[in-house]
Amino acid sequence: MTLPTSALEAFRERLGPKGFIDDRAAIEPWLTDWRGRFHGEAAALLSPADTAEVVAILRIADSHRIPLVPQGGNTSMVGGATPPGDGSALLLSMRRMNRIRSLSAEDGIAVAEAGVILATLHEAAGGVGMRFPLTLGGKGSATVGGLVSTNAGGTQVLRFGTMRALTLGVEAVLPDGTIFEGLNPLKKDNRGYDLRHLLIGAEGTLGVVTAASLTLVPAVVDRAVGWIGVDSPHQALALLRHLEARAGEALEGFEIVRADSLALVLGHVPGTRAPLAGTHPWHVLVELVRSDADEEPSAALLERLLASALEAGLCRDAAIATSEAQAEAFWKLRDSLSQAERAHGPAVQHDISVPVAGMPDFMIDAAAEVEARFPGVSATAFGHLGDGNVHFHVRAPAGAPADWAMGAGKPVTSYVHDLVVAAGGSISAEHGIGQMKRDENARLADPARLTTLRAIKAALDPHGLMNPEKLVPLATGAAAP
Repeated sequence: MTLPTSALEAFRERLGPKGFIDDRAAIEPWLTDWRGRFHGEAAALLSPADTAEVVAILRIADSHRIPLVPQGGNTSMVGGATPPGDGSALLLSMRRMNRIRSLSAEDGIAVAEAGVILATLHEAAGGVGMRFPLTLGGKGSATVGGLVSTNAGGTQVLRFGTMRALTLGVEAVLPDGTIFEGLNPLKKDNRGYDLRHLLIGAEGTLGVVTAASLTLVPAVVDRAVGWIGVDSPHQALALLRHLEARAGEALEGFEIVRADSLALVLGHVPGTRAPLAGTHPWHVLVELVRSDADEEPSAALLERLLASALEAGLCRDAAIATSEAQAEAFWKLRDSLSQAERAHGPAVQHDISVPVAGMPDFMIDAAAEVEARFPGVSATAFGHLGDGNVHFHVRAPAGAPADWAMGAGKPVTSYVHDLVVAAGGSISAEHGIGQMKRDENARLADPARLTTLRAIKAALDPHGLMNPEKLVPLATGAAAP
């Protein structure tokens, strides 16, 4: 699709050479999603330097009816930041808006622009004796705007919650170019609908997040990381309850990994080794932290709690990291699961949640049902057992083509999602809907949810210009704007 020359010239004139990029080679890396499954086209990449330029962009886009696809670090797992393939939209990169406007240890608040990289925020908070308590594998490229817009989770949700819980305020530009000035971190604000929470998790379909006020907490004095062998997810959940009751807020991480997934990491990721001797059907990664020097050291606490867990028959074996390097090595095993799986071969990945109490049964029963329904596949689950969110992956049969996930693997995804809904769960726990799950969302969501999503989208973005073809399912028979 050829966009109006007058519109492109208006963008060029307002943004200048740093903000308006139409060189194909410079745009190319941003047209494909992180997993390489979705490919789009865009005549230009718009890169604003401040909120005023975002306002100008949205006003020009609105006047010319040109769709925009906001993009941060381009780490979406569901194709949520990839433009349509017909070239009808322009990319709106927030990476130049990368200032930390303020950071206060006394208030426990950081105000960061949308393009601030998560690792940069971690480093800045650490410089004043604080930390931002959300981390994930893509911390070196994921940005604040993307994290807010997808309501990102990560490995510390067990204690601190998702981005929704950590975001105290939001500044955003709405589709008509008006600014929502909601950065003030008010404890009480009872003026009706909460626009902040409406924008969090909206995946850029209701406007562009330009900055956020974020919660900071005291830096840790020390941490203890343990690797534990267990018989089953049921035993892992019992271990979790044991630790929660005795460790309290010191417990920040609790990840579950099946033996076959660990084997993939050990086989495909150089420099990795098994923390425990012997074989164990399931493994658990635990992290305790200490923020107050007067409290019991984390390593001593973890050693004491694991000793009582072993005595109570809640685990088979355990190892506690004796150095920071070994702690990082334990976490590398968990963080390398997706990398190892990609090296092994094609698979379909599902980011799902079910009630925590029902997760152990789901992890076992759903895997068995999928493997029985689709001979040759291998199903496994790993991840954040404590908050009811696991990554349920189904590896392709031997010899399957590289594009199996987007072709023959699609019925597998639908079947998995049916099992999730039957268990009272969600087909998207922390990755969002994007374009990959939009049709499944339409198929499975209850009518009230779909009606509300469509009504909100139509009210705030009547011309359908914000991140088209993402999140919000079209009504039956409707044409894309």
